[in-house]
Formats: sequence, C-alpha cells, structure tokens
Amino acid sequence: MNPRFPSAVLLSSSLLLGLAACSKSAPPPEPVRAVKTMVIAPASAGSKHEYAGEIRARTESRLGFRVGGKMVERPVNVGDAVKAGQVLARLDPRDLRLGEDVARAGVASAAVNLQQAEADFTRYRDLKDQGFISGAELERRETSLKVAQAQLAQARAQSGVQGNQAGYAALTADVGGVVTGVDVEPGMVVAAGAPVLRLAHDGPRDVVFSVPEDKVALVQAVMVRHGSIGVRLWSSGDEVPATIREISAAADPATRTFLVKADLGVAATPPRLGQTATVTIAAPRVAGVARIPLSALKEEHGRSIVWVVDQASMTAVSRPVSLGGAEGSEAVVVAGLAPGDRVVTAGVHVLSAGQKVRLYTDPEAPLGSASAPARLGRAAATTLSPPAAAAVAASPVTATSAVLR
Repeated sequence: MNPRFPSAVLLSSSLLLGLAACSKSAPPPEPVRAVKTMVIAPASAGSKHEYAGEIRARTESRLGFRVGGKMVERPVNVGDAVKAGQVLARLDPRDLRLGEDVARAGVASAAVNLQQAEADFTRYRDLKDQGFISGAELERRETSLKVAQAQLAQARAQSGVQGNQAGYAALTADVGGVVTGVDVEPGMVVAAGAPVLRLAHDGPRDVVFSVPEDKVALVQAVMVRHGSIGVRLWSSGDEVPATIREISAAADPATRTFLVKADLGVAATPPRLGQTATVTIAAPRVAGVARIPLSALKEEHGRSIVWVVDQASMTAVSRPVSLGGAEGSEAVVVAGLAPGDRVVTAGVHVLSAGQKVRLYTDPEAPLGSASAPARLGRAAATTLSPPAAAAVAASPVTATSAVLR
C-alpha cells in the first residue's frame, strides 16, 4: 500500500471543503406577497372646495388731508360708525389761516389799485375830450385800468384758494361708513394726500377670499351663475348665497394666490364688517373617473402611481395615474385606470415591478366566502396528528396573515 495515499486523500478533502466554502449559496426565492386589491368600476365625482373668507365693504376709501401739516386731533377710532360730513381728524390751522389773511389783504390792495386806475382813466378821458392829451396817452390809461381789473380778479381767486386750504384742515367723511383702520396718530406731521384712516362705506357687502392658481378655472366657470357659491358665517352659522363678481388678474406676490370677491346681495341684516366666513364652491360632477383609497397611491419620481395586478402572470405592474382631487379617504383618478383593472390597495411601498403576488384572503371570513379554506385549514389542524397539523398550518392559505405582517 502506498504510504502517500492517506496524505493525498486528506489534501483532496481539504481542497473540496475550501472550494465549497468559497462558493456562494444561491439566494432564496423572492416570497410571493399576498396583497389586498379592488376592481375598478366606473364612477362619477363632484367635489366641494372650501376657503376662508372675510366680509368687507364693496367700497373702502383711504382718506387723507388735501394739505400738509401737523395733526392735532382725531376724534374717531377704529370701529366707529360715522355719518356724512362728520369730522374725522384736524390739522393745526394757524399757518393756513395766516395764508388766508394774506390772500384777503391782496384782494384789498388790488381793489384800491383798481379804484385808482378807474379814477385816472376818467380824468384822462375828460382831458382827451378837451384836447389836452393825445389818444395814445388815453389808451395807456385804459390798459392800466384793465390790468388793475385782472389783478383784482386774480387776488380774489387766490383768496378763495387760501380759504379752501384753511377749510381742508378738517378731514370730513364724504359718506357714512365705518372706520376700519388708522394710519396716523395726533402729533404726527403728514404730507398732503398721505393716508390718515380707512373708511368702509355703508352699502353692499362682499366676501373676499383667495384661491390657488389651479382653482381659478373652476371659479371662472361658476362666475356666470347667480348664487353660485355658499357663504357660512362662523359667528352665527347662517348660510347665504353669493355671486362671484371679480377675480384678480394677477397673483399675490407673497402667497401666489388669486383674490376673489363675491357679492352677498342685499340682506335685511347685512353681516358685520370683518366677520369670517367659509366659502363653499361646488365643482360640477365628472363621469368616467375611478375612486381608489388613498393608501393605493405611491409617489415615484415626482408622479403618482398605483400597482395593478397582471392576472395572467400574477405580477405587480406600476401604472402612472392622473388625479383629480380627493373626496374623504378616496382619491379621484381621471386618467390611467380602466374598468376591470385590479389595483393593490395596501402595502404598495413594499412592492417592486414584476414581483409575484397572490390575492389576500381574510382568515376571519365566514364559511362559504373566498377565505373559508383558511378557517377549515385551522380547524383541521386542531384535530389532526401533530405532523399533519404542522403541514396544514404551513400551507400558503393559512400563512397569509404572516405574509402581511
């Protein structure tokens, strides 16, 4: 017997064991996932959109003084109701009154000059009739008279302007309304035309609210209908119809929303200014859409997708969809699904394209349903021998709940 034989056998065995250790084991087959599904059926959708609005006056003016000066009095405050002609604020009138006095003195001076020019013209006319002066000299005196007359008219007009300026020291309300804002306090120096306070005019009321850009088309569609939106006041819960009358042409630079104004009409008891309300706009119903649970949606690469079960191969296939909004816990799909498609409704985040799936059956379903074999399997496992019970318990039907967990 060759003495080297045991060594050769040991060497061969070591090499075989080393090669077996270096080789990778085959990956286990991907498990077949049980999935909950639903079958798409034709449906219609009509959503309601709600926005927070504020009651405002149809006309709201920013009032200011026509002249500049130091404000010394503001007898009204925010929320006060005022009447037409009521004084809202006053300026220090001393400088304006001095200007009025100067203008009056100018009128008196121009009147005296006119009297002198008239007297001179009368005397020179008599001298011309007696032949003591030439006609050219009389014409010069007539021109001086006309200049004096024009100067008096100018002085009177200037005096009227100064009188008006003195009257502008009191800021009065043109119409009745409610003070909604104050921009200047007593003691401040204001320029002519600078806003001092805001006055909401009595009369029609609007509800003002903002909508995002993708809802502007909806608002434009219902704009032509009278009473097209509903307004519910937060304080009282009263609901009144309203008609959209104005949509902003440009988005707000800060919020990027569009301002909408709706007319509340004439009411016996108009809502108070500044009240908050809920504005409801009903979108027209759209047929030929699909409703799916929100849990069936998944975001992938910036788009919404759903998993559809290919019933021929029992695999999961991703399909992009277009959404038209949501109603409660359901999403409205306007494109991407057809009647009869079977959509996965739960566990969409753990699926991958082409993955094998099987339909989930509820183990607690009553007898006679699709999940009845599961209950029968558990009942049989309780009466069979231990090896048989273990085999039944490991069957694919009874292991469904374990797969979902």
